[in-house]
Amino acid sequence: MNEIKYEIVEHIGVLSESAKGWKIELNLVSWNEREPKYDLRNWSENHERMGKGIALSKEEVLKLKEILNDNVKE
Repeated sequence: MNEIKYEIVEHIGVLSESAKGWKIELNLVSWNEREPKYDLRNWSENHERMGKGIALSKEEVLKLKEILNDNVKE
């Protein structure tokens, strides 16, 4: 199995943190030396381990923002 390379280019924010210290974070991440994408997933404290997540282009993030603004009520 090939090793997955990643670089957190920019830390954007933390959505939540579990009792074990894992955090759901939004970051700009370059996967396998590709163009960075917005990435939402669980990360261990030191960013050495990660859970399943989703990577989105800037256009997809803007569309998601539009959908959330139109549909999420406080």
